Amino acid sequence: MSSIAKTGKAIVAVIDDDESIREALYGLFQSVGLVTEIYGSVQEFLDAGALERAGCIVLDIRLPGRSGLEFQEALARSGAAQSVVMISGHVDVQMAVRAMKAGAVDVLPKPVREQDLLEAVNRALAQDHQRRTEAARDETLRQRYDTLSEREKQVFALVATGLLNKQIADRVAITEATVKLHRSQVMKKMEADSLPELVRMADQLSKAEAAQSL
Repeated sequence: MSSIAKTGKAIVAVIDDDESIREALYGLFQSVGLVTEIYGSVQEFLDAGALERAGCIVLDIRLPGRSGLEFQEALARSGAAQSVVMISGHVDVQMAVRAMKAGAVDVLPKPVREQDLLEAVNRALAQDHQRRTEAARDETLRQRYDTLSEREKQVFALVATGLLNKQIADRVAITEATVKLHRSQVMKKMEADSLPELVRMADQLSKAEAAQSL
């Protein structure tokens, strides 16, 4: 494996069994400031523990052993959200369709035009950045939510549906004053500055939970 010094930027991982192509792509990405790692097989990539740190995987569709297409489809089935750009010297329509259905950002034929590849990789990195930003936001919200007591979680859920304090009090059989106290604690612990913000947080938590159950 070759890699340039780690700078905290998203990594582009190239997986191709042709050494000359690996080195050429390494040089291309290095020339535009992209942190790059190159691998000769899917197994080498996995053994290096590079899956999580890869912001974009440039993956040859046809690889000896486990093919790039099989690996990409396995990633999609597992729920992994890595952004993948597929390349191949022999791309047929069926393979391209399979790759796109599995979430490929693009499928490019070899020899790859440098500008086309750089544009695809930049789209993939932007997609990955958005994914990681949303994941970090969801994790922060989850950590705040976990600090709530069971009663506070109950009040939070009801507040988010638009119920008034009196309605919540009637629903859970507590006083309106107690509801106000729990509501205040929920706002404080969730670090919400307004009711609309709290409602958005509830929606984000619900979506994140639904995504994890897929």
